[in-house]
Amino acid sequence: MKIAVIGSGIVGISSAYELAKSGYDVTVFDAESYPAMKTSYANGGQISVSNSEVWNSWSNIFKAIKWLGKKDAPLLFDPSFDWDKFVWLTKFLNVVIKNQGDANTATTIKLGLQSRELYKEIIREERIKFDYNQAGILHFYKDKNYFINAIKIGDVYRKNGCQWTVLTPTEVAGEEPKLNMKGVLGGTITQDDCVGDIHKYCWELHNVLRRKYDVKFEFDQSIDDPRVLMPQFDKVVISNGVDATRMTKKIGDKQLVYPVKGYSVTIYGNDEVVLPFRSLLDDQAKIVTSTLGNRFRVAGTAELAGHNWDIRADRVKPLLDWVKVNFPHINTKDYISWACLRPMTSNMLPIVKRSKLNNIYYHFGHGHLGWTLSPATAKQLKELISNET
Repeated sequence: MKIAVIGSGIVGISSAYELAKSGYDVTVFDAESYPAMKTSYANGGQISVSNSEVWNSWSNIFKAIKWLGKKDAPLLFDPSFDWDKFVWLTKFLNVVIKNQGDANTATTIKLGLQSRELYKEIIREERIKFDYNQAGILHFYKDKNYFINAIKIGDVYRKNGCQWTVLTPTEVAGEEPKLNMKGVLGGTITQDDCVGDIHKYCWELHNVLRRKYDVKFEFDQSIDDPRVLMPQFDKVVISNGVDATRMTKKIGDKQLVYPVKGYSVTIYGNDEVVLPFRSLLDDQAKIVTSTLGNRFRVAGTAELAGHNWDIRADRVKPLLDWVKVNFPHINTKDYISWACLRPMTSNMLPIVKRSKLNNIYYHFGHGHLGWTLSPATAKQLKELISNET
């Protein structure tokens, strides 16, 4: 059976891997010249089951209201009217009203745990190198209310099989001595979480797919309507992130994702000895870090501003300022800034389903957790196609 996969970011490349490994004849199409050149290019680096909490909560809505008008806020909301944004926000609010957040968080945790094990299998079997580091993820807190919430949400994580250990300030300092401890009230750690360079991973897996599984890649191929591939392929999988909504509308579905912009900086020029060993997450600032070899990746913020890829200096500056406060010994002179559009569903759960047309399938909508969830949802996709064949 011949299957076309549209998109070669982490979700598309994971789709191709699962399908090709199961014996399908796979061709991957991408509008860019190389794999993983957009949202999967320079993310925060965390394969973070410990960051599975969905955003659908009253507390997050109240925070977003408080942040309105603040250019350096973790969430920046463009108030101009956009129909897709209005529909997305309405559905988002409906999830909050129905109190579905904890159930969706539990689903995300389970997918993340499965993906974490699948990554280990892929690394072992395919010998992929991508600055993979099993150093765990350390959350730290400088605000009492955020720390209290972290202790409470720990019950949800532990109940669903994810390690979540609460730490005193002394224990936080012991886990990451390079962190400036001024104002730190405590933390949590998930030792089993890990980090890696998502772009390197996608590039290496693309090479494995070509050489070992005979997967064909068609780059610089912009496809507006997935139906154009149907005469050549038995099945078509849409896995191209924020561009998926445009395609689903073409075939009469309304599987809406909304682009939520995120930023990162990659800092160069520091010896590895000065970079933190642990991957970190500052829940209050919504900033994550990963040490990738001799590079320090710092990512975060969310911006609801439509399909806008502009890199704004006033959104990059908070990331650099955060480094200066929390790791003052790290030199931020040499860095590269980057922005992406995360494909967010209104309930924060990825979409894996068949479309209205029997031979077109959806695999997208992983939001900020594409790196964390993709192997598990790719396996769901493969099973869905196999069961319906």
